[in-house]
Amino acid sequence: MSHSHEDHHEHVDESVADRSDWARRRRKDIPTDKNLLVIACMDERIPVEDVLGLELGDAQIYRNAGGKVTDDVIRSAALTTNFFDTDEIIVINHTDCGMMSAPDDAVREGLEAQAGDLESADLDPSLPELTIGDADLIDWVKMTDDIDAACSAQVEYLRQSSFIPDDVTVSGYVYEVESGELREPGDRIAAEISERQV
Repeated sequence: MSHSHEDHHEHVDESVADRSDWARRRRKDIPTDKNLLVIACMDERIPVEDVLGLELGDAQIYRNAGGKVTDDVIRSAALTTNFFDTDEIIVINHTDCGMMSAPDDAVREGLEAQAGDLESADLDPSLPELTIGDADLIDWVKMTDDIDAACSAQVEYLRQSSFIPDDVTVSGYVYEVESGELREPGDRIAAEISERQV
């Protein structure tokens, strides 16, 4: 008597293999499903996966204050683009960002009061030789005056980094917290459709 259906153990075997691949993705050199790294602000109002149409496994998502390209973003991007087949990076900044909410002097004074001598303060506890040195604290914090200009700048920092391969695609978008939608930097639709053109 011949079977016309798939034996159930074959379905179970496939499921076990899938779970094994999921658990060992890095050891087996399995990249993200979309070969994608997303760099976004840590603001809780940005539903990164929803606005990009992503599901678990599709992308690596790195979030920090302001969605800024810092030394650690470069470190992470360099590793994933050079060793884990990531070939696309998307930066998401957003309107009403907290990095635009305080004057530079207030930020500087507050952090100096907390950390004391900033020239010798550890930036990375495992790498004590990495300090601010002669740099301005505000340059390290990376406060923002214009979110559209900031987004475009983050894209360029990644494109120009010698650690990121030239064939990696880098794009940037601004998430409007007021509309719940993405737009390209500089494409302020509301300003165009809400003001009289003369």
